[in-house]
Amino acid sequence: MTRMLLLAMPGNEAMASRIAMHIPADIGGLETRIFPDEETYLRITSDLHGRSVAIVATLDRPDAKFVPLIFAADTARDLGASKIGLIAPYLAYMRQDRCFHPGEAITSRSLAKLLSAKFDWLVTVDPHLHRYKSLDDIYSIPSRVLHAAPLIANWIAANVENPVLIGPDAESAQWVGDVAGRVGAPFTVLEKTRLGDRDVEVRIRDGRVISSHAPVLIDDIVSSGQTMLKAVRLLRQTTAIAPVCIAVHGIFAEGADAMLQAEGARLVTSSSVPHPTNQIDVSALLADGIVALA
Repeated sequence: MTRMLLLAMPGNEAMASRIAMHIPADIGGLETRIFPDEETYLRITSDLHGRSVAIVATLDRPDAKFVPLIFAADTARDLGASKIGLIAPYLAYMRQDRCFHPGEAITSRSLAKLLSAKFDWLVTVDPHLHRYKSLDDIYSIPSRVLHAAPLIANWIAANVENPVLIGPDAESAQWVGDVAGRVGAPFTVLEKTRLGDRDVEVRIRDGRVISSHAPVLIDDIVSSGQTMLKAVRLLRQTTAIAPVCIAVHGIFAEGADAMLQAEGARLVTSSSVPHPTNQIDVSALLADGIVALA
């Protein structure tokens, strides 16, 4: 049986190499550069004829990455790939899942239509499924959603003594509760009121359990970091133990990581988005999803 071939979009080379360690796969050759007019040059140097191909592309800061990704998918198809999958450890545009004001684009649906037209399957880690029951609600291709909760629980159990797990809002209760159950630790959630894209208010429901444990804040995505930042400041008033902030996807827009660290927080993220705080490797998790679909 012909081995799968992985193509890594720029910045995804390390992830592709780690995935290839878990499944029978080869790493293909892909060249990209930017012309002076800021258009993309892309060339695939491997023979793809008759081969199953998977493109590895985490989609944080997606706008600049999307056009080269589509070029890669089209080129792979032109070169005779029998099947083309997308491995997107972080899947962008999932939070805009309804029209909040007249005339707004529901960008999660738009992106889903575009990617479904170019790929045969999709594997991702913990997409922001808030108002959607599953990716099948918007993606028309087979997909597999992998969950980082067991990996996060393993990391906490190995690295944090006497933890209390803290979710950012009521919607996170079930997810944080799952991780807490795996660790055997208590958990609570914050009361959050969103005032704008970069403005939130948070309140701690029960400071007593926090004051006697090591606080571990967990969220699926840290983007602007405002929820985490305000929670960290509240926690510093409640306990002398520096909090650990864990995110599946560490976007850290506008220097959010530096702001959190300046408040004394320890940052830990999964490898879904490359960052110096990556301590939880999701490559084996992704490999399991690939084997199930490819």
